[in-house]
Amino acid sequence: MLEKQIEARLTRGVKALGGRAYKWVSPGNVGVPDRVVVLPDGRVEFVELKTEKGRLSKMQKIQIDRLKAFGAVVHILYGRDEVDRYLKEISDAVYTS
Repeated sequence: MLEKQIEARLTRGVKALGGRAYKWVSPGNVGVPDRVVVLPDGRVEFVELKTEKGRLSKMQKIQIDRLKAFGAVVHILYGRDEVDRYLKEISDAVYTS
């Protein structure tokens, strides 16, 4: 599965749960995560998507570490199965709170 297909799967899944998965493009900040996920319960999380064999670049690692240092929640999801697992986790959290 291509990364753009994985990204579309995440976006559709988050929307179905009542949230949004905004594409994040930050000029001058190479390597930021692909999506900013905003959930109906007010949580905001960053998601970097990769194919099953994908690898983080050096700048992606730096940006993810920076976000985590601020206390942000950052997920790195490899492939469809990890996206599906993430969607189940957030669904459980959103609908059991």
